[in-house]
Order: sequence, then C-alpha cells, then structure tokens
Amino acid sequence: MSEKLGEILVKKGVITQAQLQKALEEQKRVGGKIGNILIKLGFINEETLISFLSKQYGIPFVNLSEYDIDPELIKFVPSEIAHKERLIPINRVGSTLIVAVSDPSNVHTLEDIKFITGYNVEAVIASDSQISKAIEKYYDVADSIIDSIAETIEDVDVEIVREEEEISVRELEREVEEAPVVKLVNFILHDAIKKGASDIHMEPYEKEFRIRYRIDGVLYEMLKPPMKLKNAIISRVKIMAQLDIAERRLPQDGRIKLKISKDRDIDFRVSVIPTIFGEKIVLRILDKSSLQLDMTKLGFEEDQLRLFKEAISKPYGMVLVTGPTGSGKTTTLYSALTELNTTGRNIITAEDPVEYNLPGINQVQMHEEIGLNFATALRAFLRQDPNIIMVGEIRDFETAEIAVKAALTGHLVLSTLHTNDAPQTINRLLNMGVEPFLVSSSVNLVAAQRLARKICNECKESVKVPLQALIDIGVKPDDATKITCYRGKGCSICNNTGYKGRIALYEVLAMTDEIRELILTGASSLEIKREAVRQGMKTLRQSGINKLKQGIISLEEVLRNTAPD
Repeated sequence: MSEKLGEILVKKGVITQAQLQKALEEQKRVGGKIGNILIKLGFINEETLISFLSKQYGIPFVNLSEYDIDPELIKFVPSEIAHKERLIPINRVGSTLIVAVSDPSNVHTLEDIKFITGYNVEAVIASDSQISKAIEKYYDVADSIIDSIAETIEDVDVEIVREEEEISVRELEREVEEAPVVKLVNFILHDAIKKGASDIHMEPYEKEFRIRYRIDGVLYEMLKPPMKLKNAIISRVKIMAQLDIAERRLPQDGRIKLKISKDRDIDFRVSVIPTIFGEKIVLRILDKSSLQLDMTKLGFEEDQLRLFKEAISKPYGMVLVTGPTGSGKTTTLYSALTELNTTGRNIITAEDPVEYNLPGINQVQMHEEIGLNFATALRAFLRQDPNIIMVGEIRDFETAEIAVKAALTGHLVLSTLHTNDAPQTINRLLNMGVEPFLVSSSVNLVAAQRLARKICNECKESVKVPLQALIDIGVKPDDATKITCYRGKGCSICNNTGYKGRIALYEVLAMTDEIRELILTGASSLEIKREAVRQGMKTLRQSGINKLKQGIISLEEVLRNTAPD
C-alpha cells in the first residue's frame, strides 16, 4: 500500500521517480512508512501527504491541535497500540469510536481496536507530528507525572547528605540545568518511601524502561518513563550515589543519604549492574524510623521469646538466626543487640554491609577486596576486649571455627546462616568441618525465620476456606472447624494488595541436654527435629498456623512461606 502511494505521487508529478527510488532505498535501510521518509528527505511536506491520503482513501482530515480529547476516551486504546501504530481516539458518537490515524491503510489495527473496545471504529486522518504530540500529551505517563508532581516535589524538603557535607537538591538541579529528570527521580524516591517499599528496581529493556517497588516482599510495577529519559534517570541516580557515570560496563555500588525532614534521614544502598539493554539499578531503602527493634513485636510466640531472651542473656555461647535472604534475620539480630546494649558491655559487629547505624555499638564494614573479611575481623575483635560479637554471616569453616572458639572462651556470639529450618543449621556447621563436640557445647539456640505479609486491617474480611484445605496444611480436624480465615479485599491504604506490613514466623530450637546428646552421636537433622518437636518446639508451619488462627495472616501466606512438617 506504501508503494501505491509513492506511485500515485509520481503520477501526479509531486515527486519524481528518482526521488521515490531514493525513498524506497532509505526505507529498506531504516524502516518506517514511505510517506514519513519522503517528508524526512524533503521531497514532500506533511500537508501535501495528508491531502493525498485523504483523497485516496476518502477519509476526512482533522486538525488535532483544535481537539481537547476526553481522558476517558484514551482508556479505550492501550498505550502500546497508540505508540506503535501512531493513532489516538479523539471522539465517540453513539456506538462509534472515532480514531485519528496517520496511516489509513492499517486496517488490521482498526479491526483490533474494534475487537478490544466493542465499538465500531471510524478512522480520520491526522498528521504524524500532531498524533505524536497528542500521544505525548495524553499517554506518556512519566511526562504527565513530571508535570503533575512538580509542586509535590517542591513541597518535599529533600537533601542529599554526604560525609561531612550536605548538598541540597536545588544545587544539584542547577548542575543538570534544572532538568525535569531531577524532579522525577526525587518523586520516585519519595513515593517509594511513602508506600513503604524496601527496594526500588530501575530496569531497562529493549523497548521499555520500567520502575518497580518491592513492598512487603513482592515487586509491583509502578511506572514506565519514556525511553528517552532512561539514560538521564540512571545517570542522575549514579551522580547522587557518587558513582562513575562514564563507567557502564562494570557493576558499581554506592550509597545515597537523603534528609527527608528535619529529624529523618533515609539511606539508600545503590547497586548498578550492566545488562544487555543498559544499566539496571536497585536501591535498597534503609529507613531507620521503620526499623522494628521491639522484640515483643517481631512475631515471636510467648514461649519462643522467653527461650530467645534466655539464650542472649547468657554470658557466652552462640545464638544463630537462619533463613533465606530477605527473611528479616538482620532485624532480629539488631533487636537482640539493642536489648543487650548497655554501658557495661563492649559490643562489636562485623557486617557486609552495615545496614543501620546503632548508637553505642561498634560496627565494622567488611571489605573483601583489601582482605577484611569475617574471619579477619573476628580475629581482630578478640583482641578488642569484647563481651558480645555479631558476625553478619558464617560462610566458611574459618569463620565458623573462630566464632565457635570465641563462644567457648567467654564471649556471646550472634550470627546468621542460610538454612531451611533450625535443625538443619546443626548439620550445616558439621558439614563445614566443625567438630560435633564443639557444636554441641557452643551453640545456645538456633532460630529459623520467614517473613509473612500481614492482612490489611482496613479492608480485612472473612473468607470461606474448605475444611480439607486447613487439614492439609496441618490443622487438627477439631481445630479446623473453629478457625475463621481472613483476607484483604484491597484498598487505597494497602495499594489494593490486601496486605500491609509483615510479621516474622519463627522456629526456635533450644539446646537441651537431649539435643546435645543427639549432636554428639551424629544424629540427622530429621532426628533432631523430631526430638525438638517432642520437647515442644513449634515449627515454622505451626507458627504460621498460629498466626492464621489469630487472623494476622492469610492461608496463602502460610503456604507461601512454610513447608509441611
């Protein structure tokens, strides 16, 4: 159909055969519609092309600059189709939707719109440039966000804090010539904090650039800025994190500190990796004001909390917290340290990275590249007259061996491991090469944990669940008839997810004489678990069921976070 247009233009004497041939060659090289290429090459102007298209197809021409399109109409045609096919709905008359197009030969797309909307579709012709402007005005979400949030951002007192200096956002705006991207990035950071996100993902793909927030452990897509802003947004974040914006081939790590209000600072840990379509950035939000350090509110059952407090109150020994990445282990350890933090104790931590600054506690950041790892730090700590040592993670035999010896020589050692449940932690230490007699005599307690999403209290409603579904997860038949299950319907408070906040599920294994004996005899983790359950240990699944009975979490969260016993 494009060649036919070209031939008509040649026949009418508007362009020459040589010009058409050159345009066709250019089309093969760069793609696109023949009409737009003729305009680009200067062989014809846009008004002449529209006039010919109007006559050829018998379709009226409209001037979009005279139209004020109802935003409700925009919802009829998806943004992806409008951008790709260069069209926009402009009016609705009865059961007919009027769509402005730059290429009336694209009948397949018009049929698709008819199918999607259920309306008859009538096409009118508009210039490609006017359609582009209309799409930008009515569809480009990020551009409209920039316009709409300008006032919001100005109202937010945000400062970037660096070591021993503070640089205001306005100073940085001048550095980038007051680019609107500054306001957009500030909006994203502030919006993520407001929504209670733990991470921000900025992800470039071949044809789109999307921003996602992790809220209560789950990623949600928030916006898709135009591709033309991709590099500017990434560079802006890298400048804020004091990273090298010229380096795009290697991973980089940095930090941003924002002063949100007079007495509230927020830290962002920034990680940049190169992907095939550009650099992906993940910002971990470290909001000290939202850090829950009250042990009674973490999620421990009453008897579990008693055992945990007894273990950390002992003058020596090891307390281990286990679970996958993002299960809240650091929060549990920080809560324990806060409880133990008195002027009479010397507390030192080795962390990678240091997530939150705790006053009165000596925190050391690991630097593998210069040889400062957990094992090296631990050896140094023992010469610092410590009472309590926290090791971010026991990853190898060397770290495990030093930690165990420290626990046996009068120090309380807190640390984490990656295991599925509490009994498996014992076997993990043995597999690292630690002798069974050292494990049995050094470990005071092991706590395994998971984070489950809490049902939103604002839209909480009861829901019918088959009795068999409750019995299948481990609820006793007699108890199953007494349980009322709940779910979140979804509201503005919880961003229509039905969940708001998280709570930890715990499995606390205390070292009794019987458990120590099993370790010395080389018992399996299954045998240790059976004995611990016989002695009253609540498993992760049982902890989840208890929270389900209390109406705190949903059945789906129990299944998502715990394995059958």
